[in-house]
Amino acid sequence: GETWNVKLRGSYEWQTGKKSEKSSLLNSYEIGLSTSLALPRLLFPTLQKNEYGFPTTTTFKLYIDQLNRAKFYKILSFGGSLSYDWKPRLTTRHQFTLLDLNFNLLQHKTSRFDSIMDENKMLAISMQNQFIPKMEYTYTYDNAPIKGWIRENHVWWQTTLSSSGNLTSLIYGAFGQRMNKENKEFLGAPFAQFLKLNTELRYTWNFAPNQSIAMRFIGGVIGAYGNSKVAPYAEQFYAGGANSIRAYTVRSIGPGSYHPGERGRYTFIDQTGDIRIEANIEYRFPILGDLRGALFLDAGNVWLMRKDEDRPGSQFNLKKFPEQLALGTGLGLRYDLDFLVIRLDCGIAIHNPYKTSKSGYYNIERFKDSLGVHFAIGYPF
Repeated sequence: GETWNVKLRGSYEWQTGKKSEKSSLLNSYEIGLSTSLALPRLLFPTLQKNEYGFPTTTTFKLYIDQLNRAKFYKILSFGGSLSYDWKPRLTTRHQFTLLDLNFNLLQHKTSRFDSIMDENKMLAISMQNQFIPKMEYTYTYDNAPIKGWIRENHVWWQTTLSSSGNLTSLIYGAFGQRMNKENKEFLGAPFAQFLKLNTELRYTWNFAPNQSIAMRFIGGVIGAYGNSKVAPYAEQFYAGGANSIRAYTVRSIGPGSYHPGERGRYTFIDQTGDIRIEANIEYRFPILGDLRGALFLDAGNVWLMRKDEDRPGSQFNLKKFPEQLALGTGLGLRYDLDFLVIRLDCGIAIHNPYKTSKSGYYNIERFKDSLGVHFAIGYPF
C-alpha cells in the first residue's frame, strides 16, 4: 500500500585547535525535515499497471534544510520532487525524477564571508540565491541485490545524469524572452542551468570467509551554460572525508593544485570543482569475532573546467594530472553488528596535490598534519 514517511535529521560539526587559533575555529550545524508519500505503482498516464513483477513506486517529496556555518553564513534550502522507481530485472534498477524544484537562499552572511567572496568572484556566484529546477535519471546495476547474498565477484555500478534549467529556459522563450539572456529569474532568484554526469563503479572480490578486496572508481563532470556562468555550489563535486580520501578532511582537497592555506581549513567553502576523479582500494580482514580490519589506499581530486584567476592551478590539465592526485593510505577498524557497522578509519597522507616546502613525491611537511581520523557508520563503499 501507500507509505508516508517523515524524517528529521541533524548534525553538529566542530573543529579543535590551539588556543591561538580559537578565532579561526568554526562550529556549524545542519537541520532538515522531509516528508514523502510513496505509491506502489507508476503514477503515469501510460504506466498505471506494474508490468515488471518487481516493486514500482511513485514518490512525492517535500523538504526543508537549514545550514548554519557560524561566523560565515547561513543557507536555507527547500523544495519538492516527483520521482519514479522501477526494476525490470532483479539486477537492474531505474530511477527517474521528473521534477525536483529547489530554492537555495543565502539568509545571513558576515564581513569575514564577504571578504572571502571578494577574493573569488566565481565562488561568490556559485553561492548566490538560486532556483534549481532539475530532472534526473539514475541507472543502477547490482549482481548481488539480495541482502546477505555474498558473491565471489560482486559488481555494483551506478550512473546519474542531471539536467537543470532547460525547460525553464524554453518557457521563457515561449513568452518572448531572449534565450541567450543571462540572469533570468524565477520568483526573484536566478535559475541554474547545467548538465551533470556522475558514475561510480564498485568491485568486491570475496576470496575467503570474511576476507575481501574492495575497489571503487568515481568519475563526474558538471558544466554550467545558458543562464549560469558557474554551477551551484551544492551541485559541485568535492573530495576528502570519511567516505572519500580518508587522509584528508571533507572538502579540503583541490581544486587541482590550488591551496588556500590555513584559511581553507576552517571556511568549508573553497574546495569544490566541476570534475571529480577518485579511486579507492582496501583489503578487509577478520580480527576477532565481529571486529574486522582494513588496509586502504585512496587517490583523487577535483578540478575546474575553466581557468579561474583567483584559484591558480585549479583548471584540469592532463599533463599535470598525475602530480595533482592526492594520495593517502591508512588502517581501519570495523565492528559489524549485522544491522549496523561502526567504523573508525585513520588515514595517512602520502602526497599533497599542491606544492609544499618539501620536494619529491612524498611532500608532507609534518607527519602530524598528514593524519585524518574518521568515525562513521557503515562501510565507505
